Amino acid sequence: MDSYDKKDVDLRNINITKFSGVGDKVAQKLAKLNLHNAQDVLFHMPFRYEDRTQYTSLNSATSNTSVLARGEITDVVQLSHGRRSLVIQINDGSGRLTIRMFHFSYSQRQAFIVGRWVECFGEVVLRPTGKEMIHPEYRIVTDKPNRPKNDRLTPVYPSTDGVSQHLLRKISDQALNKYLPQVQELLPMELIGRYQFCSLSEALQALHRPTAGVDLEAMLETDSPPFQRLICEELLSFHLGMQRVRMERQKERSLSLVSEKSEQLIERFIQNLGFKLTNAQNKVVAEIIVDLKLSQPMMRLVQGDVGSGKTVVAAVAVLQAVSAGKQVAIMAPTELLAEQLLRHMSSWLSEMDINVGWLAGKVTAAQRRPILADLASGELKVLVGTHALFQKGVEFHELGLVIIDEQHRFGVGQRLALRDKANGIVPHQLVMSATPIPRTLAMSFYADIDVSTIDELPPGRIPIETVVINADMKRDLVIERVYKACLAKTQVYWVCSLIDESEHINAQAVADVEQELTTRLQNVRIGVIHGRLKPAEKEEMMRRFRDHEIDLLLATTVIEVGVDVPNASLMIIENSERMGLSQLHQLRGRVGRGSQKSVCVLMYRAPLSENAKVRLQTMRETNDGFEIARKDLELRGPGELLGVKQTGAVSMRVANLVRDQHWLSAVEEDAQWLAEHYPANVELLLNRWLAYQQQYANA
Repeated sequence: MDSYDKKDVDLRNINITKFSGVGDKVAQKLAKLNLHNAQDVLFHMPFRYEDRTQYTSLNSATSNTSVLARGEITDVVQLSHGRRSLVIQINDGSGRLTIRMFHFSYSQRQAFIVGRWVECFGEVVLRPTGKEMIHPEYRIVTDKPNRPKNDRLTPVYPSTDGVSQHLLRKISDQALNKYLPQVQELLPMELIGRYQFCSLSEALQALHRPTAGVDLEAMLETDSPPFQRLICEELLSFHLGMQRVRMERQKERSLSLVSEKSEQLIERFIQNLGFKLTNAQNKVVAEIIVDLKLSQPMMRLVQGDVGSGKTVVAAVAVLQAVSAGKQVAIMAPTELLAEQLLRHMSSWLSEMDINVGWLAGKVTAAQRRPILADLASGELKVLVGTHALFQKGVEFHELGLVIIDEQHRFGVGQRLALRDKANGIVPHQLVMSATPIPRTLAMSFYADIDVSTIDELPPGRIPIETVVINADMKRDLVIERVYKACLAKTQVYWVCSLIDESEHINAQAVADVEQELTTRLQNVRIGVIHGRLKPAEKEEMMRRFRDHEIDLLLATTVIEVGVDVPNASLMIIENSERMGLSQLHQLRGRVGRGSQKSVCVLMYRAPLSENAKVRLQTMRETNDGFEIARKDLELRGPGELLGVKQTGAVSMRVANLVRDQHWLSAVEEDAQWLAEHYPANVELLLNRWLAYQQQYANA
């Protein structure tokens, strides 16, 4: 079937409240998962599966595995001392198991009767008293169940607070039984035949309710034919959506930032720097200036490793805009990073007789008034700040350029809000990231973006040595090394992932480490900085560290970006196994900024997961931010790295741009062919896969 009659049922018109068990309150919770109608339910894919097709004997059930088990109730005890709990003992003849429940009702307590049988599914944990399941899924029957009810694998769906797996399976059952026959096949037969795909309805049935005996590993790795069928369709739809956005972008108009005096101003600025730009910086500067002179808005991503000199390049873009009489907004995700940008821009631009304004949450109302007045009149040309830049009351006279640093840390909606400050004219946009991503991936993920890469570090940079140490075995040696570094007048960062001790997380907290180091490091000046401090307190602590009034800065990851202290040459990171590669690389980049050799010590606590082992090994083997970013993409996918995971925008339902890169060239050709031969199908595909994402494509 290649095209569709308008009489076909549109599953988007079947509201989620039409499903049994879904009222208005439940519908509001399901909306957080983008489940609004029957089509959404059919395309809400499981992310893993559980095998409940056969019983596991209690004797053979192993710890830390999830199994379906059955047993006769032999004892029921309600414990009131300590934490209230209900403890049920069951036995299947081969062994026994304890079911423990901390949350239970009176009716649940009454249902557990000695002599009845329980069928339960959950994770087995080994306690000193034997095997246990805590809060398993269960059903109580009078007699011994002979075989499981399920002959298919049980799906586990992405969920949110207040939405149970039982509810998601219940509504997916209804969708499969009632609406699956009405789902439209939108891929033409030519494509289905070329790739030997199964039909869409067959793929959906197989993914929601796989039969027992299916290759579970292939399902989990999305290598199975049903998954590949959906991955191809989603990537095809995504590419069609990007084509549409690019066409819309070509219609947009911006201000051409041309000035007779810009070349002379920029040349003077570069000469005053005191250092030469690298070849990579010069190349990127030339690309930006060409873009800014066009009447079509620039959308350029400048990516480069930590310390590659992105800020200097941004300053040149500022001069090009200001020399043309236009205003520039520079936004950073944290006050620490924004303040660093402010210092650089103010010191550089003041020599060019350009004032730089500052706007952040801590700026008082009295301080804001003259800044906002000068901004609205056009007298203030450059404004640096945090998310305060796009708040109500901030009005630009003629915004010509928006610069966003560490753009992946902003929500897409925040970036759009700043873009809208240009009063109907689309400003040029320059976004910077120290988290490099492959160019092909950036081109696929961002609509009509140009990618510039600073792949060269300034001369004289000494590579940072990275060592990985088991904290339980060599903590004393690390503390001794820190003491010697401080005596030698070099400064040290010590990073923790927590502020206070946690019952749930096995990790060192700032409060505990501060007490430990204060006791053990006599005559070492220790400062503490974390997210709970007021902005003024953070700023003062960083000033003291920069001015070497502090030898050791104990911090959380608030120092991940924006801190530049050349005398700091030793970095200690606690519980490094709990951090992502990108975060570890950013933290490591706080040292190695001076002329002395720098060392980063990654302390971990065993046991390590396989992913943690890969992350730490990668950090030890390379300082190359591009290689680290490539590995990070492999491990985490593009969502977090590209700034969409926090918003849910432009996130894939099934496909993964990193894992499924082998499809990209094929779907690019197929998208062009489909648009030419089956234009009616294009809109239907976009509505199926991208209906809730269109507004984010311009970000």
